[in-house]
Amino acid sequence: MFTKKTLLLLLFTVIGFTNQNAQFGFDQNLVEVKGFIPFEKIHAGSELKFAVRLDVAESWHINSNKPNDEFLIPTEVKIDQQNIAISKIVFPSAEELEFSFSDKPVSVYEGEVTIYGLLKIAESQAEGEFPIRLTVTYQACNDATCMPPTDVEVILPLEIVNKSEPLNEINQGMFSSVDLSYSVQESMSEDDNLQSQLEESGLLLSLILVFFGGLALNLTPCVYPLIPITIGYFGGQSEGSTGRLFILGILYVLGMALTYSVVGVVTSLSGAVFGTLLQNPIVIIAIALIFFALSLSMFGLYEFKLPDSLVAKAGGAKSGTAGAFLMGLTMGIVAAPCIGPILLGLVTYVTAKGDPYFGFIMFFVLALGLGFPYLLLALFSGKIKNLPRAGFWMEAIKHIFGFLLIGMALYFLGPLIPKEINYYVVPVFMIGSSIYLVFIDKLANDVKGFRIFKNIFSVLVIATAVYMIWPVEEKSPDWQYYSEESYQEALNANEKILIDFYADWCIPCKELDALTFSDQRVIDKSKEFVTFKVDMTKTMSDETEIIRNKFSIIGMPTLILVNSKGNEQKRLTGFISADEFLDVLSQIE
Repeated sequence: MFTKKTLLLLLFTVIGFTNQNAQFGFDQNLVEVKGFIPFEKIHAGSELKFAVRLDVAESWHINSNKPNDEFLIPTEVKIDQQNIAISKIVFPSAEELEFSFSDKPVSVYEGEVTIYGLLKIAESQAEGEFPIRLTVTYQACNDATCMPPTDVEVILPLEIVNKSEPLNEINQGMFSSVDLSYSVQESMSEDDNLQSQLEESGLLLSLILVFFGGLALNLTPCVYPLIPITIGYFGGQSEGSTGRLFILGILYVLGMALTYSVVGVVTSLSGAVFGTLLQNPIVIIAIALIFFALSLSMFGLYEFKLPDSLVAKAGGAKSGTAGAFLMGLTMGIVAAPCIGPILLGLVTYVTAKGDPYFGFIMFFVLALGLGFPYLLLALFSGKIKNLPRAGFWMEAIKHIFGFLLIGMALYFLGPLIPKEINYYVVPVFMIGSSIYLVFIDKLANDVKGFRIFKNIFSVLVIATAVYMIWPVEEKSPDWQYYSEESYQEALNANEKILIDFYADWCIPCKELDALTFSDQRVIDKSKEFVTFKVDMTKTMSDETEIIRNKFSIIGMPTLILVNSKGNEQKRLTGFISADEFLDVLSQIE
């Protein structure tokens, strides 16, 4: 049965076809359609970006990909061709306009519209000419008339060549800043988009922006563990001058920058999860062993020392330089999994560039910004050596720092330990080490101020450990186990969806659970959503790799919010407070 709206639309269509056909020749001049690709030649098995630009005539519009009314024809880009398929597509943001033929706002595009996508070419495609044939469907309307739906074929000339043959880029300006890491329909241009800011800046200004972005990462929860470790390590370097501590700090920051650069570039060019090293048991054990080895040096078992020939060339610097650089290398890996919007933007920007040298420089400068405060911490920690009775005082301080390093080793071993046991490992160690410091380690106890400090510090550590293992009622949203079937059911039911991607090694993920998801207001609001929690601790497994590729997950935590129309409306990376998250939830339609 025809509804009033449907009959009205049909009437407008007939009128539009009759009156406008003579003027526009069946709307061919209403919308100009052009296609673009970044290469004229490509290898079989590759992915290829594409762009479709629609130039809509003045006073006319075309429906968006989600026009809000079932009787309106959405704008679509399709391909029906052997050995090639569209794997991802990104539509621009649309406008919501009022029209007489609809009793609610219609989502439309006006003026120049560019749709980006990703094509997957089969490995079996033979070499030779391989023109791409895209079909673009749209419906042109003005404020009172809708033209019949139109299909336009866009042919993009392409050649499949041998994998040894180099590829020459074309249309670089159009594709250089395009982010196709999301397989959802969302805006390609936001005011706070780091990619567009970097693209509009020169290299020098871009490096300055990235450096300050690295500084900003120190304000996120993911780097909290680095602070006590840094103070602990350099506080134990009691010998030497402030100049030497500066050299150690420089080596520490360079080690962090080197690791961060390598991990970032490899990740961005391979498409893997940023920080994926921390799901590899070998890497986890290696990091734990480094922490443990450094802790033994705090207990005086040995000292890291460069070869004497290098020490002499360096001006007689004392031991500890190798340890500082090794510590920085380790800290780079520790910081890597904690991804924020700045880092996410840089990853996608470097991916779009595809230049490993450029990527290395950008990530190196980012890591210098991240590590700069730790250079100051290294210098500050050296002030301890000026306190009274430096010898005994610093030996006792080293023991405290040694226990801190062992505690961090146990923390990073957590994903390899059964959860039932891991829940108690760190708290029990905290209690045991505190008891040791108070009742067994008598070093420097004759210094009254230090003894008081050590006792108060130990009591606070024990209280924290008891709080960690004290049974409390865990409050959280009604999380469901993610499966493709349950996700599709929620989409088909037009439900709003919240997906939390987390990992056991992700510190901000745990802060989200403890501080944000436990908030009763968030729990109540989340009842409007179907809530899925996805464990990405073992990202290299087949199951999680499928989910990661489907949602283009780069780092943890990542929160994806899908509106009732089935579109991803918001993506959050990093920690977010309960108040901020409530505002985001309220925006999801």
